[in-house]
Amino acid sequence: MKKLSLALALVVVLFSSCYTLTHTVGSGGSGGEKIEKRAWYVLWGLVPLNTVESKAMAGNANNYTVTTSHTALDVIINIFTGIVTVGSQTVTVQK
Repeated sequence: MKKLSLALALVVVLFSSCYTLTHTVGSGGSGGEKIEKRAWYVLWGLVPLNTVESKAMAGNANNYTVTTSHTALDVIINIFTGIVTVGSQTVTVQK
């Protein structure tokens, strides 16, 4: 029982901040060009350090898909930078 509790606690800690948000603009991306940028935050996401504008990333496209997520790389970065409350997430625009 103790091992199960420890394993469950480990899973909760490791996977607690994995998420993906997808927004479709127009009819969505057709699988063409994919642009990816990293957004940085401090104070656990309360204060942005940079601005990632999905509309600017899409350029003149009227149909695109915006995906905001914590990738595996973001989780690794956040493990090391989280102690000073700096975190990142990945924003991907697919035209």
